[in-house]
Amino acid sequence: MALLLAGTLLAGCSAFNYTGADSPLAQTALQVMEPRPRVALVLSSGGPRGYAHIGVMRVLEEAGIEVDLVVGTSVGSLLGVFWADGRSAAEIDALSQDGGPLTLFDLSPLADRGWIHGQRLQDYVNANLGNRSIEQLRRRVVVGATRREDKTPVFFATGNAGVAVRASSAVPGILSPVGIAGTEYEDGDESLPLAVRAARQAGARFVIAVDVTPRLETAPADTSPAQRERILKRRARIAPEAMQADFVLDAGLPWEASPLPSYFRLARRTGEASARQQLPQLLARLQPLGLAPGRPLSPEGR
Repeated sequence: MALLLAGTLLAGCSAFNYTGADSPLAQTALQVMEPRPRVALVLSSGGPRGYAHIGVMRVLEEAGIEVDLVVGTSVGSLLGVFWADGRSAAEIDALSQDGGPLTLFDLSPLADRGWIHGQRLQDYVNANLGNRSIEQLRRRVVVGATRREDKTPVFFATGNAGVAVRASSAVPGILSPVGIAGTEYEDGDESLPLAVRAARQAGARFVIAVDVTPRLETAPADTSPAQRERILKRRARIAPEAMQADFVLDAGLPWEASPLPSYFRLARRTGEASARQQLPQLLARLQPLGLAPGRPLSPEGR
């Protein structure tokens, strides 16, 4: 244990900068994908709240809605790459019940850069994906992050999946920023919590966006002005993105959140219940476009 701790601390003693041949390529705008995605699922950031995405994915699976592009930010990218790799929502849920990647902490002594180094998260993702790169996963997937120097949103559609997810999840002050080929990136939540524009740029015909942000009307009376301001700013970043989606699914989560596994289960159940409630409206939107369940993807689709 002492040797493991020493190794962890030494790993965190210098700024991380990934320079491998499979370095994720950051793009500020995506090219239209070929074949064009028919249905895209955009999963927002939100820390433990993001486990509501698992419930949403389960409902989409059961309804037979074919998703051929996943766009995820922060926890949305983390869960999204597992789904894109072909795991079912039930299998992802089982991973989360076993602790899951949000519980993988490797302490860093560089307190000014975040108290979690992030290497364990990166390794966990890559190991569970069989070290497949983003473009090798079964579904197409885009990971959203933030370029640290100017807070510009960027998208990763190729390269090392673990590094991309680590960058997308690098919450300032908590998880150290991630250098890729000399440029540092941090949590996608800092610039674009709900990256609908990435799905649109990729050419998606129909975009389903999942928002796990709490509603201000659910805030307890003793909520601090700073907390309210933080949510207002987040909603201001989300609003223009949500307007570009064809269907926005509100996860319906309560105000309070927690990093405990019991909250992960609550978030998953709440997301699932909300998705089931909103499913008839979603199907009604898909039907006229020929995207309703029972219609297989075109032969050239993925």
